Amino acid sequence: MYVSDQNALQELIALLRGAEFVTLDTEFMRERTYFARLCLVQLATDDVEAIVDPLVLDDLSPLVELLADIHMTKVLHAGQQDLEIFYRLSGTVPAPVFDTQVAATLAGFPTQVGYGALVSEIAGVRLDKSDTFTDWSRRPLSANQVEYALNDVRYLPTVYRDLRSRLESEGRLSWLEPEFDRMADPATYEVVPEEQFRRVKRVSSLKPRQLGVLMKLTAWRELEARRRDMPRKWVLGDESLLEIARRAPEDRESLAAIRGVADKLGKGLYPAVLQAVADGLAIPQDELPRLERKRRRPLDVDGAVDLMAALVRLRAKEHGVATPLLASRAELEHLAGGERDDTPLLQGWRRSIVGEELLRLLDGELALRLDEGRLVVDESPPGPGEDSPGPTDD
Repeated sequence: MYVSDQNALQELIALLRGAEFVTLDTEFMRERTYFARLCLVQLATDDVEAIVDPLVLDDLSPLVELLADIHMTKVLHAGQQDLEIFYRLSGTVPAPVFDTQVAATLAGFPTQVGYGALVSEIAGVRLDKSDTFTDWSRRPLSANQVEYALNDVRYLPTVYRDLRSRLESEGRLSWLEPEFDRMADPATYEVVPEEQFRRVKRVSSLKPRQLGVLMKLTAWRELEARRRDMPRKWVLGDESLLEIARRAPEDRESLAAIRGVADKLGKGLYPAVLQAVADGLAIPQDELPRLERKRRRPLDVDGAVDLMAALVRLRAKEHGVATPLLASRAELEHLAGGERDDTPLLQGWRRSIVGEELLRLLDGELALRLDEGRLVVDESPPGPGEDSPGPTDD
């Protein structure tokens, strides 16, 4: 079904209403804009496959209302950008959601597994990816393009049911709730202009006062990019922003002398940039922004992290969980360095799978050894004067 008028949209909504779940995908263009331009919406259930064409429809509110139905699960693959588009479009995020890429990592698939790989493994279908780089804003679409777009949702019901069944049988379905709640939270998609300076490369090279100027500059750029609906870097590049923050120019001539400014920045915007610089220079000393300093790691932390990583790989393999999902090296470094507050390793399912053991390993209560090439976890032998530990379950 190709939906290109309001009556057809209403008919589609009637067909989908009351379904347990609907699979969802979008095609969009963003190369030349700040906001993604929605070009197609693909939807499917066991009985319905449809493409909604937002470029010819005047009112998508019936679809937005359907996707807000809390009794219908919205199934996506790597769907955060799709959800963000609907948030920008309507101010609401489709919910509840189930992301098959996230779920697959708890079912033994690699981190960030692709949709095609999942469909091949679970549904036994090899997808044609020849239209990957299609300009979805051009009309009319060919029959091949329509089929390609529908393929992105028509196999998701099979993938969804398979992954859900696996995780339910293993008692892991609830492990996904925090991530899915985050994906459906509007706060996830809010962009705070005053925080964008933290994303600039080499920001750590600036002094505190320069950092304050950069904060004002990047906030201005963010708002200007939104106003003109163009990519941030088209307004002014990061390198130019860093140099402006360093030099803090006070007049047009000094500003224009900075590399990249005259090429991209229209002279009509010079006053706004100079005002942002002045605003940054005027920030009180005790209100200047700060970057989170990396704590100095203990000199011997690498050895501890290597041991911890071996244990994580062992437990990840035993539980069929992608290793990076269970614990990243950065998380292991923090834990080895004594940072035990607010780490995901010591929360929820991660704590039960490996977190408690990592603490015991760090505290010298567990030891790792090889037995005929196989990694084995033992209770650490007692020191002088200590009682012998009881038998271990490993």
